[in-house]
Order: sequence, then C-alpha cells, then structure tokens
Amino acid sequence: MAQSRRQNKRLGIYVHIPFCRKKCAYCDFYSYCPHDARVYEAYADAVIAHMKSYRDVGVDYAPDTVYIGGGTPTSMPPEEMLRILHGIRSSFRVVKNAEITMECNPATADMQTLRRYRRAGVNRLSIGMQSSNENELRALGRIHSFGDVKRTVRDAREARIDNINLDLMYGIPFQTFDSWRDTLRRAVALRPEHISLYCLKLEAGTPMCENASRYVFPDDEMQFAMYSHAISYLASCGYEQYEISNFARRGFECRHNLKYWQCEEYLGFGPSAHSYFADVRFSFKPSVSEYIKNVVGGARGALTDEYEQIPARERLGEYVMLRMRLNAGIDRAEFFRTFGKDFDRLFGQKLARYVKGGFVKDTGGAYRFTTSGMFVSNYILSDILDFDADGHFLL
Repeated sequence: MAQSRRQNKRLGIYVHIPFCRKKCAYCDFYSYCPHDARVYEAYADAVIAHMKSYRDVGVDYAPDTVYIGGGTPTSMPPEEMLRILHGIRSSFRVVKNAEITMECNPATADMQTLRRYRRAGVNRLSIGMQSSNENELRALGRIHSFGDVKRTVRDAREARIDNINLDLMYGIPFQTFDSWRDTLRRAVALRPEHISLYCLKLEAGTPMCENASRYVFPDDEMQFAMYSHAISYLASCGYEQYEISNFARRGFECRHNLKYWQCEEYLGFGPSAHSYFADVRFSFKPSVSEYIKNVVGGARGALTDEYEQIPARERLGEYVMLRMRLNAGIDRAEFFRTFGKDFDRLFGQKLARYVKGGFVKDTGGAYRFTTSGMFVSNYILSDILDFDADGHFLL
C-alpha cells in the first residue's frame, strides 16, 4: 500500500531549449543563436545525462506533465530533440496519459517533423502567434507571418496533435483596438483548444526597451480595453478564463502551468531552468557552454544559480501570490486546511478596499480578482503581501 501511494506522486518536468534562429526584440529570456551545429548534439547529450542523474531522486514520482520550452524548441534539429524526448521517458516513469507540450515558432516547424514529435509523445503544441498583423510582427522582431501560423496549425492537425495553444500579445507597437480585435478573430477562427494573452512588457536590456522612443505603444487605458474585450469575446466563443492570462475550452486547461499556480512540484533541466522540489526552489545558471561543461564534467554543483529552502511562511506567501492568479481565487476553507490559519485574519483588512473598489470579489467562500483586478494584479499582490529586502515573505 505504501509503495502504491509513492508511485502515485505526480511531478512536472520542464526542459529548456535555449536555441533561437533570431532573438525577438522584446525577449529577455535566456536564449542562444549557435553558429556551430555541433552544439545541438552536445546540448542534447548534457540534458539527457542531467536527467539520468535524477533517476534515484524521482523514483517515487510519476510525471504527468512535460513541457519543452525555450527559446524555440522547434529550431533544434529534430534528431536531437527526439533524443531528448526519449531521454525523458528513460529517466522518468512518465504516466500513460501525460500532457506533453512543445513550444513552437511557426517559421520553424513542418508537418513531417510534427508527425515525428507526435509519435514520440508530444500531444500539445504551443504556437507563438502573437499577432495577425504583419507590421506588428515586424515591430516585435518575429521571423514568421500569419500565413505561417495558419500552415502550422493545419500541419499540427494533420500530425494528429489535438491540443493547440496560441500565444497572443497586446500592447504591441502600432497596435490599435481594431487590429487587436482582428487578431482575436483570426486566432479563434483557427479553432485552438487554448489561447494565452500576454501584455507586452518592456524589459531592460532588450532592443525594444532601448529603442522605445521610436515606437508608439497603446496607453494603459487602451491596453485595459484590449484585455477586457478579449475576456468577453473569448467567453462568447467558448473559451473559459481560468487564469489571468489563460483561456481554454473545457477540459483543455494547461495541466503543466497549473502545477506552477497550484504550488505543485516540478523539475527543470537546462540553463536558466527553475525547479520546485521537496520544498526547495532552485535554478541553473543561464549559460549553454557552462551547462554542457559542468554536466559532462560531473561538476553538477557548479550548475546551480539559486538554491533556497522554502520555509512554511514562504510557502504561504507563494500560495497567495500564485493562487490569486487563478480565476477561482483563494478558497477560505482550503487555505485553512493547508496552513491552519484564517485567511481573513491575515489579509481581509488589506483586501477590503480592493473589494470596495471593484478589483476583488468576495464570494463568501473565496476571494478572487475581477477583470479590473486581474489587469492590476501585480500591484494589488505587492500591496497585500509584505516582503523583506531580499524578497522573502513576511508573515
């Protein structure tokens, strides 16, 4: 009986593929444009070896989600990506019905390759559409067209991938309300099972941030109008909002991302990948060369960038911060069962003014953001949660 319970422990697996053909103008994620094709093989070797080193740690777990992110996973040579996919299954006891997602730039995938990935277990494709407007795509530095998006969706369906997400972005340079409405309409017409919306953020050090004066951006009022319209339009088309930025047809919520928001365990592999496992949060240094050298050389300790044991008070703070992202919000009774503390006693007074202002709804059993609250959720959460100078939650 005890062994059976251990085998039922679930886990998410994340693999970072840092390679891109071209870095987008707004992107501050760690990515790398290799000039030597041999680096792909060396990287695949390192990821596979790194995963194997976790066999003993993960023996009591059965991963039920796998997420291949980037970078651009579909820019990696298919043979090397297939080796990584097979390596996941040889290192971990992945459950039969696991959700296995791969991110995809529409300019870097074809039907034959998608078929091979589907046979290797990939059953969910997340396509970076961003916009249907060619001028907006060029401003973002994207290498694909909307025509590429339509072709990739068609190819994915032919490859029998029956769970597709489209990433869309608002707040783009030169974007108007009408062009955003057109992007939403064209995205829905492709009949994806899931749609994610992201507001463009100017990140320091990116080309778009450094050249921001050259662009005309939608102002905050227009961005809120875009976000509000998207929520109502997608709802009318059968997409239920289940998180601040995510909408799905019933039954197609992203199970892997839900692990993050529900504070469940996951292991990440690759440079800059993050993990939350056994009450420890850790990440690996953002360098392909260092990652390969240290994995192959056996200096696994040198891989670590951040490593922090998460005490109970930190878990409580993260629970509030992440659960409030979900459309369901925080259930008072569940919070008490999890932490043995009264949510209203801790946060009720701070939330009262946001309830009064229409940003948070008190349903009696739970607190959750309204549409207005979701749009400014970062501000509200930073106000109700207290952190010290090192970013640790203060209870």
